[in-house]
Amino acid sequence: MILQIFLLAIGFVLLIKGADWLVVAASSLAKKYNVSDLAIGLTIVSFGTSAPELVVNILASSQNHQDIVISNIIGSNIFNLFAILGIAGLITPFAVQSSTVWKEIPISLFALIVLFIVSNDFFNSNFQIISRLDGAFLLLLFCLFLLYLIKQLKSNQQKAEKTHNIPIWKAIMLFVIGLGGLIIGGSMIVDNAVKIATIFNVSEKIIGLTIISVGTSLPELATSVVAAIKRNNDIAVGNIIGSNIFNILFILGLSSLIQPIYFDIAYNLEFYLLAVGTLILFIAMFTGKKKVIDRWEAVFLIVAYLAYMSFLLIK
Repeated sequence: MILQIFLLAIGFVLLIKGADWLVVAASSLAKKYNVSDLAIGLTIVSFGTSAPELVVNILASSQNHQDIVISNIIGSNIFNLFAILGIAGLITPFAVQSSTVWKEIPISLFALIVLFIVSNDFFNSNFQIISRLDGAFLLLLFCLFLLYLIKQLKSNQQKAEKTHNIPIWKAIMLFVIGLGGLIIGGSMIVDNAVKIATIFNVSEKIIGLTIISVGTSLPELATSVVAAIKRNNDIAVGNIIGSNIFNILFILGLSSLIQPIYFDIAYNLEFYLLAVGTLILFIAMFTGKKKVIDRWEAVFLIVAYLAYMSFLLIK
């Protein structure tokens, strides 16, 4: 038990430091190539910080741990939307760009609705399964999302300030080292947290929705918190929205290609929570200061997540 706690602490150190380097490198690269922070946050940072979810899901799918495959992604997206945005918003209220309000947030909701439809298999009521065909469809949608991002990158190139903070070679080195720290640290946290949790005979579903999903989302947490502290608001928001889209369309799409995923309709509760949370985030853009996540809205997101966690533990 002492060894697991020690390794857990080492994982946190790697994670936080890796996130700091990642934000510095991403911001520098954005300015170097005249690309906006939002575009970088939606692509390199969001996809990079989702690497732990990707690795966990590939391993879980190949080993036929169905509940971990589903619960890791759903739990991670819930943690991203409620806890991380809430914590970042508490640190500093931040403005959200119009493209995020009218494009990325709706795309995130659309991806969730598509997953809900293919998971519940409304066209075949005998059983619920995310088939390989469903996975291919999710990956197709992800490719369309990538095309949209490429268009965003081109259209945002002239909007970035031309300030070169550090040499490009150093930025790339920091990015690689930071991403490595995120992945290794996140892996150490999840591995040792699961070893501690299994002592109490916790189910794979509960482990996935709590410890594993939170553990694999710690890179997003660390990156968004550091970005909020450094006032890189676009990276803080773009990282979360981009990660949620990446998790659903790419990671679950790839996971179901490896092994069709049997779906428990009990997860529909989490679908509803995510849908309501996304809608609340969209509506919040038009309350108080428009297109700004205020501190009271951040508190609401955190309280909602804590209430959900309490419900899971009681249930």
